[in-house]
Amino acid sequence: MSTLVRRLSTLSRTLRNGYLYTEQAQGSSLTSCTQSRGLHPAGKASSVARDNVQTSRHLLHSISSPLASTAAKGTVKCRTRPRSALASLSKQEHLPGAVLQAINGIVGSSNLTSAAAELQRHGQDESWHQRSEPHLVVMPGSTEEVSQVVKLCAENRIPLIPFGAGTSLEGHVQAIRGGISLDMRRMNEVLEVNQQDMDCRVQAGITRLELNHYLKDTGLFFPVDPGADASIGGMTATRASGTNAVRYGTMKEVVLGLTAVMPNGEVVRTGSRARKSSAGYDLTHLLVGSEGTLGVVTEVALKLFGQPASVSSAVCPFDDLEGAVDTVICTIQSGIPVARIELLDEVTVRATNKYSHTDLEEKPTLFFEFHGMSEGTVGEATEAVKEIASEFGGGSFKWATTPEERSHLWQARHNAWYAGLALRPGAKGLPTDVCVPISRLSECILQTKEDIESTGFTWPIVGHVGDGNFHVLCVFDPENREELDSVKSFHARLTRRAISMGGTCTGEHGIGVGKLSFLKEEHGDASLELMATLKRALDPMGIMNPGKLGTPPSQIPSYGY
Repeated sequence: MSTLVRRLSTLSRTLRNGYLYTEQAQGSSLTSCTQSRGLHPAGKASSVARDNVQTSRHLLHSISSPLASTAAKGTVKCRTRPRSALASLSKQEHLPGAVLQAINGIVGSSNLTSAAAELQRHGQDESWHQRSEPHLVVMPGSTEEVSQVVKLCAENRIPLIPFGAGTSLEGHVQAIRGGISLDMRRMNEVLEVNQQDMDCRVQAGITRLELNHYLKDTGLFFPVDPGADASIGGMTATRASGTNAVRYGTMKEVVLGLTAVMPNGEVVRTGSRARKSSAGYDLTHLLVGSEGTLGVVTEVALKLFGQPASVSSAVCPFDDLEGAVDTVICTIQSGIPVARIELLDEVTVRATNKYSHTDLEEKPTLFFEFHGMSEGTVGEATEAVKEIASEFGGGSFKWATTPEERSHLWQARHNAWYAGLALRPGAKGLPTDVCVPISRLSECILQTKEDIESTGFTWPIVGHVGDGNFHVLCVFDPENREELDSVKSFHARLTRRAISMGGTCTGEHGIGVGKLSFLKEEHGDASLELMATLKRALDPMGIMNPGKLGTPPSQIPSYGY
């Protein structure tokens, strides 16, 4: 270990079994961002570095809660990770003291932390992928503060990972090269609502439920509903969709413009409030879906929609999966205006009944919701769908007529992920996310169901089938190598099946670290090299959420299954 780290921590260290055990001096207030890995090259303990060490010690002892109060007494166990195969930035030993001091001056001592629990929370989303912790969590309060932090990171080549609500499912927020997690939670204001034009502008940290609560008395609502109470910035970054996409579209369709901080710290504003424009490159949609690899989204201008005057929800069981899927295809091809049409197979229904205390028939089931300006228009749509369902073996429709009943019904649907995990307590879940053309949906789902049965596992299928997107929740023990191999092999077969049908490896979850290899299979080296060229042009230092989107194809390993 470097002289720098020995001077900084005044700690004794012993390496055991690939982990770094740090025995901290009694009463020390040094925090974990200086205990393990950092961002100053090991072996370069110059006089400048020693000054940084002293500055770090002074700063970390003086900053008020939470940063200075989070040190543990006794033995601290910090996991060191091998250098990523995708790495272009090297792992270094600590955040320089001058950087810590500057960040403290930008956001204030109460808005940065290296508490162990916070580093862990910001080093992992809801996926099964291995946690990779940042060195520091920073919570800016304005676009200007974000700009200053980004400039500081660019000057010092410090990786920076934007963080919304942490509900992503492909390892998007993992700090695989350490650095700073930029938590946007403080930037949660509604900046303007234009009722006549049906649009609004919000800060990136507000969540979709917070936004709709704010809008409830305006007669407007924001329709994109991925299930989790995700932040608007995170939904923009992953190009999210969800249960309402079949009627209202995805984030790609509802984002009008953005304010973003680019990797050099410059602030750019894209788009306008106009509903269409042919003015220049479409920078808005370059950033929508970029997963924090091209810049930090700080404000989002959104389309809003009128709250429907009449809403009706229902569930309909089917004798078999094929009948349910064929009902979806026929409904969509008939042009019937459904707001939501969701599929739960019998395994998901059984899990949902147990987890959410519903009493649904344990059969393949469709969840419907209809929106309209009057009960008459909604009634016409429901009758048309009931007629189609009856032709494909659908049972009686069970209606949720009150707002409370509808809320309970859709909350049960949104909790399908947790219900599936509860089938095997303590296990992890790998949620697949393929999307295929609607004409191939039945074929893809039925082949997938047979594939699941061949594995010997009982895995739920659930999907936003109105736009061809469905998920298999592969519940498994990641410590069991045989199970892990089986899950990865199944995932590869399903993804390649969807791609071969003209579909995609991800309809809404995004790429993160989990689907880089499949991105390469789907689009090929030439397309990925173009993405890497864009990444290098906008982020030449490679600091923005490195090791994910924008990685050159030559550095992406094959999936291996």
